[in-house]
Amino acid sequence: MPPGKKKTLRNGEDVYITAISRHLFAAMETPTLAAKLGTTTHLSPLLQKARRLGLGPRELEILAVQRGCRHYSNGTEPEQPLASENELSNEELAMALLSTALRYDPHSIRCGAAMLSADGNDPRRLAHMAVTERSVVLVRHVAQAGRKYEPENPFWKELLDALPAAPLPKSGVLPHPTRFVAMTGFTRQGPGLVVEWQRPMTSRSKKVA
Repeated sequence: MPPGKKKTLRNGEDVYITAISRHLFAAMETPTLAAKLGTTTHLSPLLQKARRLGLGPRELEILAVQRGCRHYSNGTEPEQPLASENELSNEELAMALLSTALRYDPHSIRCGAAMLSADGNDPRRLAHMAVTERSVVLVRHVAQAGRKYEPENPFWKELLDALPAAPLPKSGVLPHPTRFVAMTGFTRQGPGLVVEWQRPMTSRSKKVA
């Protein structure tokens, strides 16, 4: 049947063919980060692993809040962890949120940026996963912001040194570096600008003896 042609059901109701419905559905779908950056969306083994654990895009954000990113909480997250660190490490959670295969959402990127510098994360492992997830451009963007706001923190330099070179991201797609920090105009000594990198407020789970 030619595209756009209608057929009549027994009850007389006209419907469009399935191909057109799929086209309209696809047009309404949220694009991936890769699509927004102008690159090809890949099949992510890391996101596949997350799905096997029952973690979709929203669940990954919830897990980041449960791991200590409480500044991104909406107050409705369950207390019971959706996955343990043995099932999905902090490095994996960060890179899943920063994977270019994930649907585009600046909130997810900010959650991933916070998890990127969680206590105990290995910069070399993160760099390796950034290559696998085709997220080098994004991770470099976050790491450069981290080095700017935390120049004394060696983590950011180690991460940048471990990452391969990459072009600048497409303008207007990624969150501005100021979206990764909290700023206040007051200190204990009085008025004054204080900038704090947003990261998990809790350390890695302690092992039970």
